Amino acid sequence: MHDDRTLVESRLRRVLDERIRPAVHPESVPLKVGIWTAPGEPVPVAEGLAAPRTPVAVGDAWGAPWGTSWLTVSGTVPEAWAGRTVEALIDLGFDANMPGFQCEGLVYRPDGTPVKGLNPRNQWVRIAAPAAGGEQVLLHVEAASNPVILDYHPFLPTELGDRDTAGEAPQYRLARMDLAVFDETVWQLAIDLEVLGELMAELPVDGARRWEILRAVERALDAVDLQDVNGSAAAARSELAGVLAAPATPSAHRISAVGHAHIDSAWLWPLRETVRKVARTTANMTALLEDEPEFVYTMSQAQQYAWIKEYRPEVYARVRKAVADGRFVPAGGMWVESDTNMPGSEAMARQFVYGKRFFLDEFGIENHEAWLPDTFGFAGGLPQIIHNAGSRWLLTQKISWSQVNRFPHHTFLWEGIDGTRVFTHFPPVDTYNCSMKGSEIAHAARNFKDKGVARRSLAPTGWGDGGGGTTREMVAKAARLKDLEGSATVHWEKPAEFFAKAEAEYPNPPVWVGELYLELHRATLTSQARTKQGNRRSENLLREAELWCATAALRTGAAYPYEELDRIWKTVLLHQFHDILPGSSIAWVHREAEATYAAIAEELEALIGRAQQALAGDAAGGRELVFNAAPHARSAVPAGGAAVAGTPAGGCSVTARAEGGFVLRNGLLDVVVDGDGLVVSVVDVASGRETVAPGARANLLQIHPDFPNMWDAWDVDRFYRNTVTDLVGLDSLTVAASDADRVAVRVARSFGSSTVVQTLTLRAGEQRLDIDTEVDWHETEKFLKAAFPLDIHTERYAAETQFGHLHRPTHTNTSWEAAKFEACNHRFVHLDEPGWGVALVTASTYGHDVTRTVRGTDGGTTTTVRFSLLRAPRFPDPRTDQGLHRFHHALVPGAAIGDAVREGYRIGLPERRITGTVADVAPLVSMDNDAIVVSAVKLADDRSGDLVVRVYEAGGGRARGRLATSFPLAGAEPCDLLERPWDGTRGEVAVVDGGVELALRPFELVTLRLTTAG
Repeated sequence: MHDDRTLVESRLRRVLDERIRPAVHPESVPLKVGIWTAPGEPVPVAEGLAAPRTPVAVGDAWGAPWGTSWLTVSGTVPEAWAGRTVEALIDLGFDANMPGFQCEGLVYRPDGTPVKGLNPRNQWVRIAAPAAGGEQVLLHVEAASNPVILDYHPFLPTELGDRDTAGEAPQYRLARMDLAVFDETVWQLAIDLEVLGELMAELPVDGARRWEILRAVERALDAVDLQDVNGSAAAARSELAGVLAAPATPSAHRISAVGHAHIDSAWLWPLRETVRKVARTTANMTALLEDEPEFVYTMSQAQQYAWIKEYRPEVYARVRKAVADGRFVPAGGMWVESDTNMPGSEAMARQFVYGKRFFLDEFGIENHEAWLPDTFGFAGGLPQIIHNAGSRWLLTQKISWSQVNRFPHHTFLWEGIDGTRVFTHFPPVDTYNCSMKGSEIAHAARNFKDKGVARRSLAPTGWGDGGGGTTREMVAKAARLKDLEGSATVHWEKPAEFFAKAEAEYPNPPVWVGELYLELHRATLTSQARTKQGNRRSENLLREAELWCATAALRTGAAYPYEELDRIWKTVLLHQFHDILPGSSIAWVHREAEATYAAIAEELEALIGRAQQALAGDAAGGRELVFNAAPHARSAVPAGGAAVAGTPAGGCSVTARAEGGFVLRNGLLDVVVDGDGLVVSVVDVASGRETVAPGARANLLQIHPDFPNMWDAWDVDRFYRNTVTDLVGLDSLTVAASDADRVAVRVARSFGSSTVVQTLTLRAGEQRLDIDTEVDWHETEKFLKAAFPLDIHTERYAAETQFGHLHRPTHTNTSWEAAKFEACNHRFVHLDEPGWGVALVTASTYGHDVTRTVRGTDGGTTTTVRFSLLRAPRFPDPRTDQGLHRFHHALVPGAAIGDAVREGYRIGLPERRITGTVADVAPLVSMDNDAIVVSAVKLADDRSGDLVVRVYEAGGGRARGRLATSFPLAGAEPCDLLERPWDGTRGEVAVVDGGVELALRPFELVTLRLTTAG
């Protein structure tokens, strides 16, 4: 029996490969081909169609890296093919094993109408069904010679990732260019045999169903005449009809398939190429929807719809029609499938604002699911943001990639830091590129962790990243798996239909509390530091621009820059895509990102400057005003307002130590820097408490070798810690500032091929040690960290995330805790013992680690916080992070969690000084409780003139406060993130005596729409 099974399975593979699949196109004639290569960047369609062609033949090389070639194929359908189905077969030189990561094409008719995309698994173009014979065929192909970056040996450094370094060598050779007869009966036979063969391989070896299928397959193969496959295909299919008709068992797992083509908005290709990838894929999918009445396709990322609307309106028209028909489904309700760890609070909210609003405005569709299959972990603040955007479901796949711990559920409630829960699903098929293979379907059923209480899962089906989406073969397989004994059942469904059914059948799912940490890709918190700094700077500038422009509009009548802010927000949101902000894209992407962030900064600085000058009055007035965009007051300057600059407090000093180094004092902190330029003592004067662990030295730069097992720009593996070098060598140690208001020392070091200069500063009246670091970085495969060993004993620490903070353990009791050896923070981490704490704040770094050790000298505990500064991976960008970098951190002893929040905002929102005539600028709004933080102040997007104010509770406790306005308040209405009336606020909101009384739960987020009187 075993021999029979092995023989039949081997026979099936060979007959399929060598006889049946080749017979799908049994007759062919060659097409004539001409080519024109566009100089430089892609050209408009009309120009490509009209350009002159040069004859070219199969086997000829074409396509410099990142080039565009326009091919014209022409021919005549033979008269003898009348009554038969005819297709053009166009192979640009594809590697069938790499869909989405190589050359691609978009086919046009002579009038410029797009037909469909060409990809490794989708090389056909339907010409006639049936043909009359004698038809003239003329098609144009816009062929992109995108180089293969991710190859079979995927992590070798390559210069192909930037057009400036990729060279001009042709990347591909033209392969098949034919007109061919399409034999649908043979094609259907191939699908029958593939489905049954794949199912058979997944069934129990000794099971009756497996042997029933095997015998039917054997009879079908016997019925195939190997010298006349086309003539015998129908007879072979009849032998399989019985086993294909056997229905699934009532208890079979139920899979909701949804057509899908996960397209990274940038990754191993630049943004401009994603525009074309989306056009090719949507052209393919709208064509397939016309052919397959049960098929449903979904696409997320409003940005990608906006691209084809702008650049390929003829494709967008087809998308709009398919959306209106309910077959092409916008999903996710976000501007892009963003990273969710690093985007700030407002940016994460705006991902949903801009995404959902686009789908509402364009299609009248409200999304209720967040769709993030490939994002590298999920911050604990996200459930509340999803909820406040009017959504309630989340789909992701990536957590299945975790290295150490297998997540215990596939369908569950995810509870965020504020207690909000969202119904969440991880497809057990463990891929967002399902191809309907029997192995995938069987894996989904076996792998599903919620058996017995739930029986549904979702399968995103189709080749992504330009691979062309769902194929006709996948649809055909799904049709056979709709109700087939031995298999899970498969039905095409919209994501919302799946979620509604899954939620109904599983009314009491398990609950997972806190962040969804991905035990992989941890280094994305550090790679490409300039991209990350550009993001943080843009977020801060957007906060300022909205605040000061709204203030100027209501105070002076200045025009509010709606269009400019809208455009800039969309650009910033785009660059938060989960392969841009994480630093895992090619050099081209990050080079462009750096330039884009610089342009954004220049434009926002201009908006801020104009608004502040309008508020300050004539610059010739000579009165210096200090503007404070932070949500907490600074000295005599109110939050969100401005006041005349005061007199500095003074009291700073710096003195030399006899044993080397310096002592810096400002009356609040005493800081000792030793002869190596390291911080050996920071005393909180008020409490007398020492911050630095005994015998330790803080602000210690440490460097590690960094060569992960895979995914260079993405990963850092735990073994990196096995080898560390402390950078204690000193080039110079000097006093950089010495006056009553500011004292500073400058530390210069050299290591490897790099240099670093740090300036340690104390300022009058500020209980923090500022550390500015400038690194000229020229290392390779190294990891640079800044260590702060603290004399503090705590089992957990707080790290800021969107609209609050979350706690992580400092110990490694379990494998789950040990796996979090690199984690994300926004602007601070905070550690405390009862009555005393320490905050470390950062202007732009995200990655960090916290470890706890017991000292041998006194048995005390040292808790070390290390900020991750720089890496130097070589794939996919071989020059990652080379060059000059500047960082700003601060150590804040004696800090409660509220102090950490305050200092975190201040480090990124420095005071601005403007000369004018007025004595002050009153804030539009002010809070009387620092625990309630004003996150955004802006004019309403509908241009009604209403003021939108977003606040949240920042300490993790209950908080009451009064939001006062400096303008007559007519009304205040809670609204959702899209600024629509909303009853989802759980706390109390009431207008009392011209102000808004708030009572918020821990980390609660509230958006208010304020109406002015008169």
